[in-house]
Amino acid sequence: MKSIFITGAGSGMGREGAKLFHANGWRVAAVDRNGDGLAALGRELGTERLWTRVVDVTDKAALDGALADFCAGNTGGGLDMMWNNAGIGESGWFEDVPYDAAMRVVEVNYKAVLTGAYGALPYLKQAPGSLMFSTSSSAGTYGMPRIAVYSSTKHAVKGLTEALSVEWQRHGVRVADVLPGLIDTAILTTTTNHSDDGPSTMSGEELRATSPKKGLFRLMPATSVAEAAWQAYHHPRRLHWYVPRGIRLIDLFKGLSPELVRGRIVKSLPALMPKTPGKKTPVKE
Repeated sequence: MKSIFITGAGSGMGREGAKLFHANGWRVAAVDRNGDGLAALGRELGTERLWTRVVDVTDKAALDGALADFCAGNTGGGLDMMWNNAGIGESGWFEDVPYDAAMRVVEVNYKAVLTGAYGALPYLKQAPGSLMFSTSSSAGTYGMPRIAVYSSTKHAVKGLTEALSVEWQRHGVRVADVLPGLIDTAILTTTTNHSDDGPSTMSGEELRATSPKKGLFRLMPATSVAEAAWQAYHHPRRLHWYVPRGIRLIDLFKGLSPELVRGRIVKSLPALMPKTPGKKTPVKE
């Protein structure tokens, strides 16, 4: 029986991933800080092949212990797939986001991925064809304004994925990531805006009403990312999984001209540019 360990599985993309892999006969470890979310997942899926534990992924001892306890129950003590999915956000102009809040984003979004990689590798090495999978973001293709720290952590996850995809070939372990665009999950409605130029949060109804209906940043369901994770395990070569796939164009254009991408972001998000009455702010490309 194949096995997967998913962080941030109490809601959103991780929860949908747990449901998809479980439905396909895998043994699933779902961990999260959100005990209520894990309890609800347990009620929905039952206890057969589902293992849950409340874990703060920034606590290395807790994450390592959960991996060891779960893998002890797997065939041969190995792990077929590690999905580093847990993530949080803070928004606003860089200088408005409190330092401690920014560092928490770094701890959860990047440091915990490193911890997961160190902790999972011994078990991944014992399972033929295993995969370490991590959640990056479309914000990992080009630095996005107003979520600068979040964006930088997702760049870091993408870079780590690329480096380890080379290194871990000698262990027989594959490495890949997913770069979602706008996904209908709680992070979009609970992320605090620390700048005084908009609502601190947005309701799910407001988000769905104002989100683009087409294009790269159309609102996608969390199931679309779960499906990408499922495909990633069964695809032997692809490194980056874009949801929707058109997000890949940002990476391509940035490779040709990062200045061009910067200009497009400025033009498409005019509300982000500082306004001075009677004076325009020049942007040279």
